[in-house]
Amino acid sequence: MDLCADQLLANLPDGITRVDIAPEFRQFCSHFPFPRRLSFNADRLVNRHILLPRVVRRAARNADYVHIVDHSYAHLVRAVPPGHAGVYCHDLDAFRSILEPEQDPRPWWFRRLAHRTLDGLKRAAIVFHSTAEVGRRLATGIVNPERLVYAPYGVATEFTSQATAPVELPVSIHSPFLLHVGSNIPRKRLDVLLDVFAEVRRHAASLRLVQVGGPWPPHLAEQINRLGIGEAVTQVRNLTREQLAELYRRTAVVLVPSEAEGFGLPVIEALACGAVVIASDISTLREAGGAVVDYCAVADVAGWVEAATRVVNGSPSTRDRAARLAHAARFSWREHARIIGESYLRLASQR
Repeated sequence: MDLCADQLLANLPDGITRVDIAPEFRQFCSHFPFPRRLSFNADRLVNRHILLPRVVRRAARNADYVHIVDHSYAHLVRAVPPGHAGVYCHDLDAFRSILEPEQDPRPWWFRRLAHRTLDGLKRAAIVFHSTAEVGRRLATGIVNPERLVYAPYGVATEFTSQATAPVELPVSIHSPFLLHVGSNIPRKRLDVLLDVFAEVRRHAASLRLVQVGGPWPPHLAEQINRLGIGEAVTQVRNLTREQLAELYRRTAVVLVPSEAEGFGLPVIEALACGAVVIASDISTLREAGGAVVDYCAVADVAGWVEAATRVVNGSPSTRDRAARLAHAARFSWREHARIIGESYLRLASQR
């Protein structure tokens, strides 16, 4: 995750020299008459598994430790001398085709790459994780618990309850709106989001839905048409953090209907802006939201509709704004970086 890398580099404790070794993405297959998605995936494969290991191998010669910010690049551990690489594991999605093959059937070549990545994770001298749930799953036969370190995410300085300067949004939204922030991968359950919005809108005709992510895949675009909500749905992407924070401040409620998450960063960012949040009742989102978020069962459309309608109609929230802000203040990128930095210093002292 770019955000984690940026915040880590900006907040590492004094005394630790840091160098960003992420090379520029190089394009090869895009020059050939292949379908765009096929050529991009081929280029990504070449960059990730052929070019990047060479860059990391050279950089490791002049570094005490190499920190891999995203577990989906854990195969890079193999390019670093043993005991000199750490990995941040955000979730276990990259390994589902191995750990839960019946839930995520994939072709043989995909599983082979996943095995290679998982092998790198297992070789890491230290593995960081954002929630106790991810740590628990890693400790169950994947990573030695002694090498696991809990380092939760933080809230960037842009996410505040009041903007420090006027923020111009890429879209004009004057009506009350529901907000969702996240990709369109299946576990985000955007199908549930759309069903819930359509039902809530029956009781609030001027209500809109803003989704930050996208684009809509064909089956969700068809669902939008079937529900007749196309004119009330706005999708935006490539926002600055200031613009995203402004959406959090303006929304009636943030919905997070995911069936699985590694952490749920939008939860704490929204809370830091004072927003009301309704999230799926899963362990990782409860870790992020604590007692200041309303929770609904995964895919319980009726329950979500009831909770969202209550907020839209202005019913008093059992989680007041001051409590939401105080909860979000517990999450700090500076603390995140301190934990990671001191973990490597501890490794160095043990050597």
